[in-house]
Amino acid sequence: MSHAFDAASAAAAGPETRAAPRAPGLLGAVEAAMAGLNRLILLLGGLALVAACLVLSYSVAIRYFFKVPTEWQDETAVFLIVGATFLSAAAVQARRGHVAIEALTGLLPARVNAVRLFLADLVSLFFVAFFAWKSWTLLHEAWVDGQISQSTWGPPLWIPYSLMAVGMTLLSLQFVLQLAEAAARGPLAAGRAAPKVGLGADLDRRTAR
Repeated sequence: MSHAFDAASAAAAGPETRAAPRAPGLLGAVEAAMAGLNRLILLLGGLALVAACLVLSYSVAIRYFFKVPTEWQDETAVFLIVGATFLSAAAVQARRGHVAIEALTGLLPARVNAVRLFLADLVSLFFVAFFAWKSWTLLHEAWVDGQISQSTWGPPLWIPYSLMAVGMTLLSLQFVLQLAEAAARGPLAAGRAAPKVGLGADLDRRTAR
C-alpha cells in the first residue's frame, strides 16, 4: 500500500513518533540538531500556510466589497506555499512520511527488502542533491542578474529560488543522516523501526489490534 504524511496525524503523533538521536557520537549530535530544526520548520511551515490562506482571503474580500484590485497576493501566497513545501521536506522525510509505494514490502525477503530500501534512499539522495545544486545555481543567477517576476508586481526571483535551494539542501542532509544510520546500525534504523505518520501508520495500527 502507499502512505503519505498529513499534518493532522503529525500533530496527533505521540513521543514515540518524534525524531530522537538513535546513534552515539557525532552522528547522534547532528541528528538531534536536525530534529530540532525540523520541528521549528514544521511550525513555521504551518504558519506560512495559514498566512497564505489569509492573504488569498483578504484579496477576495477587498476585491468583492471595495472593488480594489491587488497585484501582490497571488505570488505572495505562492512564495509562502513554496517555502512551506520545500523547507518542510526534510522534516517529512525524517518521519518517513513522503508518498511511497509499498506493494513489494510484503513480497520480498527481509534481507532483499532491506537492500531495496537502502538503494531507494541512495537514488533519492542523488536526485535531491542534483535538485539542490541546480536550485543554488538558479539562485546565483537570479541574484547576480537581478531577475524579477514577469508579473505587474515584479518581486525578485531569488526569493523562491532560495527557498527551494535551502529546502533541497536540508532534504539531502536528512538522506545522508538516514543512510549513515542505516549503514551503521542496520536496515531497521533511520526511522524504519519507528511508527510511520499518516494513513499507512493508521492502517497498520488498526490491523495490529
